[in-house]
Amino acid sequence: MKKVIAIMPAYNAAKTLKKTVLDIPKGVVDEIILVDDNSSDSTIEVARELGLTVIEHPMNRGYGGNQKTCYTLALSNKADVVVMIHPDYQYDSRLTKAMVQPILDGHFDLMLGSRIRGRAEVLAGGMPMYKYLGNRFLTLIENLVLGQNLSEYHTGFRAYSSSLLKSLPFHRYSDDFVFDSQILFGAIAKNARIGEVAVPVRYFSEASSINFLRSCVYGLSILKDLGIYAVTAGKAFV
Repeated sequence: MKKVIAIMPAYNAAKTLKKTVLDIPKGVVDEIILVDDNSSDSTIEVARELGLTVIEHPMNRGYGGNQKTCYTLALSNKADVVVMIHPDYQYDSRLTKAMVQPILDGHFDLMLGSRIRGRAEVLAGGMPMYKYLGNRFLTLIENLVLGQNLSEYHTGFRAYSSSLLKSLPFHRYSDDFVFDSQILFGAIAKNARIGEVAVPVRYFSEASSINFLRSCVYGLSILKDLGIYAVTAGKAFV
């Protein structure tokens, strides 16, 4: 029997964590691991009340640093598939089965939950216009450089096969938000089979989102990494 572990990189998610967990369909995941990145709210207490496996970072390690702990723990707990679900309720965790089943069936190594189903829907869901335009611009450039045809590279709703995660040096990647792009670049360099599932967009006050300045730094970091990928033919990420 294959084991599915959901990982939740958490920071101040007390208000949204329960809704996110309760939306995960019963019987889809065998364990939920929440790594708290030194939250200042009651995230840890809520997670324990829900029966999650809880790990506390004594200091904030950043979004990428949090994921490194999440994946390390999931792999050490013998996961066959690892699905990342943000506990801020931005992504619809009711779609967890659609994310993990194609990997369990052997069709894909990596599944992405794409928020970009149509401009009107995305903007109606609350994505700021500058984020939408930045997403579209970066995705266009990434597809051209990486030889892919993905609808989005910047989603935080993802599922990985354990074999793919084990093959990637993710501990070498950034501790910041650009980690998401770097691990995807590594997967592409490994010729991973990548699938996509359309997911609705939810932007609201409790959902985590980086501001305009951080978004600009994030975008420039991706462009720099794309240049490195092109020069090294992807070897810098594997």
